[in-house]
Amino acid sequence: MSILGLALIVGAFMLAKYLIANKNKPKPAPQKVVKVVFTDTVQNKDIPIVIEASGNTRAKRRIELFAEVQGIFNGTNKLFRPGQRYKKGEPLIRINASEFYASVQAAKSSLYNDIAAILPDLRLDFPEVYDKWLNYLRSYNLDKTTPKLPKTTSEKENYFITGRGIISNYYDVKNLEQRLTKYYINAPFNGILTEALVTEGALIRNGQKLGEFINTDVYEIEVPISKTFAPFLKVGEAVTLKTLDDTQQYKGTVARINGQVDLTTQTITAFIEVNNPSLKEGVYLEAELDARTEPNAIEIDRSLISDKNTIFVLRDSVLDALKVKPVYYTNDKVVLKDVPDGTIMVSKPVPGAYSGMLVTPYTDSKSE
Repeated sequence: MSILGLALIVGAFMLAKYLIANKNKPKPAPQKVVKVVFTDTVQNKDIPIVIEASGNTRAKRRIELFAEVQGIFNGTNKLFRPGQRYKKGEPLIRINASEFYASVQAAKSSLYNDIAAILPDLRLDFPEVYDKWLNYLRSYNLDKTTPKLPKTTSEKENYFITGRGIISNYYDVKNLEQRLTKYYINAPFNGILTEALVTEGALIRNGQKLGEFINTDVYEIEVPISKTFAPFLKVGEAVTLKTLDDTQQYKGTVARINGQVDLTTQTITAFIEVNNPSLKEGVYLEAELDARTEPNAIEIDRSLISDKNTIFVLRDSVLDALKVKPVYYTNDKVVLKDVPDGTIMVSKPVPGAYSGMLVTPYTDSKSE
């Protein structure tokens, strides 16, 4: 037992001696690390300001189809379905109008009889206008649109025709004929049916929406633009458009510019017109508009400028913060002013960088 205790005392003594020796040993000085930075020499030039915006394509010419009359939807030679194409003048919708057509014919026949009834009186009292009304009656065709009444040439003739109810009956007929045309809807232009809400045989009610028809030749994109660049936008200016994945590019033009500034976003709306057979409605496109050219400026990555509008420059292997004037931002770039030519600036972000930091510029050994 005494031997074990003696061994512990000796071991403790040796450990204490070792610790004291190591404590007095001088610590190695930390090695100073000098970071390598990528630099670029500033050369001011004219920088084109390109406004970036985005929006969805929408057909420039489109109509929403509504029923103004009631009846059964009759089929045409084409099915009324989304994706169906029609040429200008082709029938889109036919509503059964047989009952109303009979009413129109009855009104036209009544007008014909009224005019025929006054011919004997005209021959006796107004022989000078008799031939005019006789010829009108001869040209009257119940299967065609009612022709315009002959123009009265005297006050007496006008009173006579009006007193017999001819004029009021004529306009009643024209009103019925006009309403009859609402049973037939034709394509106003070449296009495609994008929405169909009824099918053949369905009962259509007055005021019911039937579908939507668009022209696929020309599309528009509505994009918001900062009011700062409103003076630089011009109608007819060329615009580059591309898809979100940058696989397709199109050429467009500024068609219209709204004159009102949005109170919430302080932007104005520009309408870009684009014509391409491969486009469809609803395609999301990014637009690049050439607004103006900024002289004596440079363009750098946004990651290189601080929230205090400073960038790092190199002065005798030491970093220094230079105050700059940003004039335009994009998603990943910024256009700067007030950076003198020949300034050596940091071209890639340096983690932990600060003013006074000792660095060394990167050099490509292969180029030396």
